[in-house]
Amino acid sequence: MTALKLTVAAVDDSIDGIRTLTLTHVDGAPLPSFTPGSHIVVECETTGRPANAYSLTGDGVAPERYVISVLRRADQLAGAASGSQWIHDELAVGDTVIARPPRSAFAPVLRARRHLLVAAGIGITPMVSHLRSAKLWGRDARLYYIHRPGRGAYVDTVRELTEYASIHTRRAPFATEISAALAAQPLGTHLYVCGPPAFIEFVGVTATALGWPASRIHVEHFGSDALDPGEPFSVQVRSTGERFTVEPGVSLLEALERRGFDIPNLCRRGVCGECRIPVAGGGAITHRDLYLTDDDKKAADSLMACVSRGCADQTLEVAL
Repeated sequence: MTALKLTVAAVDDSIDGIRTLTLTHVDGAPLPSFTPGSHIVVECETTGRPANAYSLTGDGVAPERYVISVLRRADQLAGAASGSQWIHDELAVGDTVIARPPRSAFAPVLRARRHLLVAAGIGITPMVSHLRSAKLWGRDARLYYIHRPGRGAYVDTVRELTEYASIHTRRAPFATEISAALAAQPLGTHLYVCGPPAFIEFVGVTATALGWPASRIHVEHFGSDALDPGEPFSVQVRSTGERFTVEPGVSLLEALERRGFDIPNLCRRGVCGECRIPVAGGGAITHRDLYLTDDDKKAADSLMACVSRGCADQTLEVAL
C-alpha cells in the first residue's frame, strides 16, 4: 500500500480543542477516492509517537483534498507526546505529512432502508462523510449528535447536509430522544455509532434491549484506547518455544517487543494492518481490529498484535 505525501493546505482552530486540517497532495495530484466512513492513518514526524487514524470528512468522489479533525489528547506513549499533540502544537500550513491511503471499516450498508447515525463528540467525523454520500445518492440518513457546549464540530455542515439532524448538549434529553428513536425505526434500518466507549456501550445496549440484531449495529471506535484491558492469556512462539503471559492492559505487540521480536507496526490501534502476525493454533481469538475482513477472522490464522487477544484458557501459538 503506497503511502501518500500530503501538504497541510489549511488549519482551522476555531473550535476549542479540535484542529481541522485540509491536506492536499504534495504535487497537486488528485487523491484516491474513498467510501463513507473511511479514515487515513497519519504518520507522526518524531520517532516514539504513534501514527493515528482520522476519519475523512470531505467529499469522497475524486477528492482534491482530504479534511480531518483531530481532538487534542493529553495521553502519553513511552514518555513522548501523543500524535494529536504533535498535530496541534507543531504542524503548520505548508508542512508535509505521510499518510496511508483511505480505508473503511465503517461504510454504510447500501441495502439498508434507513441509516441512523448516532455520534458523540469527535465521533461526528465519520458521520459527516455518511451524510455527504446520503445526500448525493438520495439515501435516507438521520443523525443524532451530542457534544459539549462550545465543542460542536461540523454543526453547520450537518445542518446543510440534512434536515434530519437532532443536536444536543445535555445528556438527559439526548438519552430520552435516542431511546425513543431506536424504538421507532422501520424494519431494515441500520445503526451506526461513534464516540467514547461508554457512549457506544449505552447506545448498543439500548438498541439490543429493543430487539436490534447485531448485524444492523455498526460501531466505530477511536482506537485501541477505546478497548478494555482484556484478560491475561498465554502465548508460545513457535520458532523459539518461548512461553509467556500477556497481562491485562498489555498488547501482544508490546509483549513480543519486550522479548526482542521486531514486529512491523505503524498505528498500534488496529487500523493499518502492519502488525498482522500468523497464528498456528490456540483456540478462539478476540479480534478487536478494524483491518481484517470477516473471512480473515473466521479463518483464525492471523491477528493484529496491537489490539487483538487470545483466550484465557488456552495457549495462543504464534508462527514467528
